[in-house]
Amino acid sequence: MDKSVLFETRNGIAIITLNRPERRNAINQDLLVGLYNSLDAVSSSNEIKAAILTGSGKSFCSGIDLESIKTDNLFDPRGDGTDLPDAFADCGKPLIGAINGHAITGGFEIALNCDFLIASENASFADTHAKVGIHPGWGMTQLLQQAVGRRMAKQMSLTCSFLTAADALRIGLVNEVVPQADLMARALHIASDIATLDMKMVKTIRNLIDCSNDRSCSDALEYERKGFRDFIKRGMKL
Repeated sequence: MDKSVLFETRNGIAIITLNRPERRNAINQDLLVGLYNSLDAVSSSNEIKAAILTGSGKSFCSGIDLESIKTDNLFDPRGDGTDLPDAFADCGKPLIGAINGHAITGGFEIALNCDFLIASENASFADTHAKVGIHPGWGMTQLLQQAVGRRMAKQMSLTCSFLTAADALRIGLVNEVVPQADLMARALHIASDIATLDMKMVKTIRNLIDCSNDRSCSDALEYERKGFRDFIKRGMKL
């Protein structure tokens, strides 16, 4: 039987592929275990500089598999206390979402936990928690409004309407939209650009950007300035 998540590396770039195309890559316990293990592999490898997350078949991820919701442990799938936002937060490397098709509800949350998104023309996005009666728990209510603003997040989540790739680009949800055939090549090109940089500074800048999640703007600015002062004191190593 095929693995629920595929993992490969190319020249310092990890490619993580959700691989239940017969179920539109719907989330069950096996898929979460494979995803978390893949993120751990990215984090622990000195050779891997960045990662790409995508889906096999016509969908990125259609959300929680309703056939598994009553039988599978979806919030601690490995039995080690790790939930989905923890697995992404602990990864520590830039993660590009290559959105090849539908990203719906829980699948949309997986996409939102990536650092940024490149979408194919076939991609679409929807938060249907209110339609299917499932409580959000993997970041939807916070990460979506960070990406598109509070009012647009409310419109998407309270109507459960689908957003096309073009509209996702217009509102800033995705960084780029490319033809389906070019999606992985474009994501690999961006990841390769990242891999050529000073990885210690990539990590520092990524953390500085993310620190605004739990700090005021003034506190985040002071945190950046303190880091710069410490850097100067240590002396620039050219």
